Amino acid sequence: MGKDKGEYSFSTCWNIKRHTVGSAMIAEIAELGFRRVELNYNVSPELLETIEPMIERCEIGVSSVHNTFPHVSDPDYGTDSALLGFDDKDKRRRAIELLVRSAEYAHRYGAEAVVVHPGEVPFDYNIDEALKRLYREQGLDSDGYRQLWNEMIGRRESLSGRYLERIGDSLEEVCERIAAKGWDVTIGIETRSRCYQIPTLREARRIFDRLKDAPVGLWYDFGHGMMMERMGLYDNLKDMEAVKDRVVGVHIHESVGLSDHWCPYVHSGDPAYFDRFLPIIAAAPVKVYELKAACRPDEIERSHELLLGKLASLEAYGR
Repeated sequence: MGKDKGEYSFSTCWNIKRHTVGSAMIAEIAELGFRRVELNYNVSPELLETIEPMIERCEIGVSSVHNTFPHVSDPDYGTDSALLGFDDKDKRRRAIELLVRSAEYAHRYGAEAVVVHPGEVPFDYNIDEALKRLYREQGLDSDGYRQLWNEMIGRRESLSGRYLERIGDSLEEVCERIAAKGWDVTIGIETRSRCYQIPTLREARRIFDRLKDAPVGLWYDFGHGMMMERMGLYDNLKDMEAVKDRVVGVHIHESVGLSDHWCPYVHSGDPAYFDRFLPIIAAAPVKVYELKAACRPDEIERSHELLLGKLASLEAYGR
């Protein structure tokens, strides 16, 4: 049994592929010492049949749910789609309905937030995959990488305003509907793992400036942020200043190169880089570990102890 993790939550993405019974999946996470979970977008209605009684009996708490929730198999509404920024009005209407449904489940379970991937600038093919291959094979400064990067960033910058506008419209409607229902649920737009996806930290600021009083904030995914910084999309240390006042939740994990969802400090062996995120973690209302299946319980425990020690030093230094 792991040590009590207190306010920290843990995403079901770690073990969902190992289980066909929801209660067993949650029990395995509880064994790590977590009192709360984030129910991710692959949690199906069938898994919920045995999870919901555990929530009702207060055997586990729910910090957050990840849109679209429960699982929707249609890739148009999956994690990598235009979603809230669809040009097609009917598709965007459906995306709004699904986010409201996710918020309803969050309210039902007493969760604080819904994590959502708001959208992207569409490309004819997965240019991010091609860029990451070039990054690994030729390097960031290679001619091949720079040429393709410039192609990507040119299209991204020319079209992002249009998609940000649509995403803002969709979020505004979602928030109005949540308010009308009286649900105390915040929407967290997540920093993403592909370079053509929205938002960057500065794009998130634009959305927040438009929706000043709406229950919308940033869901800061650190592993994704690390990958985007390495690829050249933004600078976490500099750009986080623009959004730190609107962080509603975090996904705690780190990237090793361009591979994400590893235990902070443990798998990279880097004792310092992740420190830049400590003030955000300390202030975040919802703190969720989002780790891959390859992370072992002993590594998770060690990573958490390292993180707590660093946070304690930060607090002491702050005094």
